Amino acid sequence: MRSGVIAQKLGMTRIFTDAGEHVPVTVLKVDQCQVVAHRTMEKNGYTALQVGVGKAKVKNVSKAERGRFALAQVEPKRKLAEFRVTEDAVIPVGAEITADHFIAGQFVDVTGITTGKGFAGGMKRWNFGGLRATHGVSVSHRSIGSTGGRQDPGKTFKNKKMPGHLGVERVTTQNLRVVSTDVERGLILVEGAVPGVAGGWIYVRDAVKRKLPKEVPMPGAFRSGANDAAPAAPAVEAQEENA
Repeated sequence: MRSGVIAQKLGMTRIFTDAGEHVPVTVLKVDQCQVVAHRTMEKNGYTALQVGVGKAKVKNVSKAERGRFALAQVEPKRKLAEFRVTEDAVIPVGAEITADHFIAGQFVDVTGITTGKGFAGGMKRWNFGGLRATHGVSVSHRSIGSTGGRQDPGKTFKNKKMPGHLGVERVTTQNLRVVSTDVERGLILVEGAVPGVAGGWIYVRDAVKRKLPKEVPMPGAFRSGANDAAPAAPAVEAQEENA
């Protein structure tokens, strides 16, 4: 199991295939996504990578956090996240994960915070049908109707679908296909819609419900901490041959 990356959603566009078909894609930017720390079985009870992205102002970072970033020899990061990995997929601290960590044709799971809609009614929030638009209804066509029983049960049950705050929820969309990547500009083009607003942070991982292609780099595609391009590890098939 490989590490994921933190990307920034730039927006949507479309590209055309050789057959002339247009494919709607979401553009994700991977910029200075570095490994900040390791989580090990001996010390933490599990194996994971802590990854950071974005440049944070030093005045907004606590002294304790500054010490952690200095130990890893990386600049303070705006966004941090942990990705569980297997012991054979650990990337060195300080390494920068690049866009070719994913390959065209593979499937990924993306996680983001959905767009906030504010206080929404039952029709928008839960897709209710509303009341009649003509006879017998006055000024309450979009009402949700009754919400409880009579004397029995004498209350409205918890979790009843009613008007309320809509959006700003953590949502994962699975099995989105990677159309292409651009290493120089740090772009990943994913087919379809990705939850979140433009400029929001998106977690991109290998799809858990799809088989990982043999061509993906293991443990990943990255540059060393000294910004020297590290050769991508051979594919899984090549590793099996060497073994």
